[in-house]
Amino acid sequence: MPPINILIKPASSACNMACQYCFYKDVAAHREQEFEGMLSIESIEKVIQAGMEYAEHICSFAFQGGEPTLSGLDFYRQVVVLQKQYAKPGVEIRNAIQTNGYTIDEEWAAFFKENHFLVGLSLDGPAELHNRNRTDVQGKDTFNRVMQSVRLLKKHNVEFNILCVVTGQNARSVEKLYRFYRKQNFRWLQFIPCIDPFDRADGEPCYTLTADGYGDFLVRLFDLWFDDLRHGEYISIRHLDNWLSILLGERPEACNMAGCCSVQFVVEGDGGVYPCDFYVLDEWRLGNIGETGLADMQNSETAKRFVRQSLAVPEECKTCQWFGLCRNGCRRDRDILPNGVIGQNIYCTAYKKFFSERFRQLAQSIECIQRMQYR
Repeated sequence: MPPINILIKPASSACNMACQYCFYKDVAAHREQEFEGMLSIESIEKVIQAGMEYAEHICSFAFQGGEPTLSGLDFYRQVVVLQKQYAKPGVEIRNAIQTNGYTIDEEWAAFFKENHFLVGLSLDGPAELHNRNRTDVQGKDTFNRVMQSVRLLKKHNVEFNILCVVTGQNARSVEKLYRFYRKQNFRWLQFIPCIDPFDRADGEPCYTLTADGYGDFLVRLFDLWFDDLRHGEYISIRHLDNWLSILLGERPEACNMAGCCSVQFVVEGDGGVYPCDFYVLDEWRLGNIGETGLADMQNSETAKRFVRQSLAVPEECKTCQWFGLCRNGCRRDRDILPNGVIGQNIYCTAYKKFFSERFRQLAQSIECIQRMQYR
């Protein structure tokens, strides 16, 4: 059996913020039951037990939402107890949580440190950028609350990284974004393009990211990063790290850069399991935790169909010199053709622009990093 990653949504789609671009709110709206309830202790026990039985070497539990802290700290204390109960020799247990930071206090931060949780914190740059799309349910700004969480995580020496959603708005302010993160001494960054709703009957959302805008963003972000690198400062940016891994002949750790889908085992609040965070939809339900084994879900016709649909390679990709790096990106970012076939990535021109203009420097950065490692 392989190392296993289980993504858990203990609070389903519930959230204490109302981000304009929230993809999961849209996903939940496209299934029969939007809110699947809060995951019970009995259900999380079944998740942990199933994961430990299936895994070899590593069993990773990643908690997301909605907002996963809404399940309460006692829920996570029980998670740690159950993980120790079902631990087996030779299997390393890893925990991560992706949070908006709205409710983090001293107690939460101390818990994360004590139990070695890797924290992903959503923060879209300085106040004027972050507050454009990330407000609370009353429409109030959230930047100050999130920065208070930053201070607490630093105070308790919690390992954390920053997730920034790239919109058409903040893509034009890449210098402001990057310099803010550097000023805060954030050294682990992830930039993900925002996702438009499944249905766009009401026109383009205000946050829509165009391929041209994303291409400019990728080039300018790289230039800022590469300038730091040449001056002896390495900042981890996830998509760059993965492209460098591909250049070195390694497998990327980010599933959206692998070229095809895999089964991620996403557990919703009612115990239902799905193959991908972007497709927690009724048609892709693989079964219920505790009723169907993970191996049976992995080998189910639904799971195979999900993976199979991602394998199609558009004709243009077959002759593209950059396909080995781009790999047509995430399935969720690919066009759906009239015949239902999953087509080309909507950011194709963005990736072509980046690789055609910055490939040489990207390759050079490997040597820069290696020199830094052997100082």
